[in-house]
Amino acid sequence: MNLNKVYLIGRLTQDPETRSTTSGQSVTTLKMATNRVWKDPSGGRKDATEYHTVIAWSRLGEIASQYLKKGGLIMIEGRLQTRNWTGKDNVKRYVTEIVAESLQMGPKAMGGQGGYSAEVSDIKKSSPAPIKDSDIPIIDADEPMNSGVEEDEMSIKESDLPF
Repeated sequence: MNLNKVYLIGRLTQDPETRSTTSGQSVTTLKMATNRVWKDPSGGRKDATEYHTVIAWSRLGEIASQYLKKGGLIMIEGRLQTRNWTGKDNVKRYVTEIVAESLQMGPKAMGGQGGYSAEVSDIKKSSPAPIKDSDIPIIDADEPMNSGVEEDEMSIKESDLPF
């Protein structure tokens, strides 16, 4: 059995971009950044940022496009997919993206009307029911990502790995 599953929690680096395929299916591209923070051997704080491209199809992408904005907090659940093509210069190019299967949105920006709750998943391709604010997921922006986890529990040691 194989597994291709990705979970990302980060912020959008630009507003979602929605377009349609030649067959009329909508597809939304989300650009997001995730970061990690650790201490180097000398005790200094280090951080690194990774940038990701997320593809959301059909209604899931439409919801993302309608409710998400640059800087918004989001959690994506999906799978990795690598595409390739030959450019105009006859060079084969590759890109690895995350295909979204579900998402959770962070709180609305200040000045918004209320918050979000619930989870957006299992979006059907058939005509969906209208989405209410109470149907939209939330991640609490004030809660630290490592809430309830001790500092030494966050660091992974090679001896802890089962292989």
